[in-house]
Amino acid sequence: MRVSAPVPSGDLMRYKRLDLNLLVALDALLDERNTTKAAHRLSVSQSAMSGMLSRLRDYFEDELMVQVGRAMQRTPLGDELAGPVRELLMQVDSTIALRHDFVPQEAQRHFRIAASDYAVSVLLAPLIRQLQRLAPRITIELMPLLARSNEIIKSGQTDLLVIPEELAGEEHPLERLVSDSYQCLVWDGNEVVGAVLDMGTFLACGHVTPLFGPFRQSSLDERFFRQHGIERRFQVMTPDFESMAQTIVGTDLVATMPSRLARICAGRYPIRLLEPPMAVPAIRYSMQWHRHHTADPCHRWLRAQLAELARNIDGPA
Repeated sequence: MRVSAPVPSGDLMRYKRLDLNLLVALDALLDERNTTKAAHRLSVSQSAMSGMLSRLRDYFEDELMVQVGRAMQRTPLGDELAGPVRELLMQVDSTIALRHDFVPQEAQRHFRIAASDYAVSVLLAPLIRQLQRLAPRITIELMPLLARSNEIIKSGQTDLLVIPEELAGEEHPLERLVSDSYQCLVWDGNEVVGAVLDMGTFLACGHVTPLFGPFRQSSLDERFFRQHGIERRFQVMTPDFESMAQTIVGTDLVATMPSRLARICAGRYPIRLLEPPMAVPAIRYSMQWHRHHTADPCHRWLRAQLAELARNIDGPA
């Protein structure tokens, strides 16, 4: 959830002398750390947002944000308030959602889903096709995984994560969707690799590897190989899985990725699929969401659709 509605003016509701409407402004200010961006986010003028910041500073008897160089930074109190204020607004949002009877064909909701290209190709693209038929007014915004799972969920800027289970946090609900094996990919014209990829050839070849997000996280198969003392010679690094398949075309490079996406890529590019020279543990993809969304009827329905799709993923299209 990311609050984007305008903040009403006037003293509509107060609690312990605080105009509760200002909490929405406080959340935007502490998140954006910029009055102009916060004003744009809430569809108010910059002068109105500056006025709200002034009122908040008076109430909390703290600057909340201070200018440091060319940027604004939160004060220690601002840091302390950011998490609880976002949590409170998310709880209000999920509570309001419980009031309405949910009818998929009539539901108007916007969901932000953070996922890798694997999850998009294998799970979310089919889900979007299904939503067009069952709930055409629900809109989906696909987002890259730009932070760690706990940070993404706590920020409230995404409604659902679809990630490898090993990368999920423990604080919020988690439901497994699919498990997948790994396969190696080589270009159709690769004459170095034959019908079987043995360990000697595997190590002699150059490799392509993905590095995900701003933290440049390595893939789970690379972590497994490292744990077993297998050092691959990486010649190309890409930001996601599918670009690995594009990169190996016309080369003798080897890429390794989850099997379902590998098969999709084999239908798009002139590549061959081979078994890795040693068994790699399965990768398990799960969905995770903020606990406040658990009872939200529309959110619950969306999760059920994704879970059902995952259960039938190997069945008829």
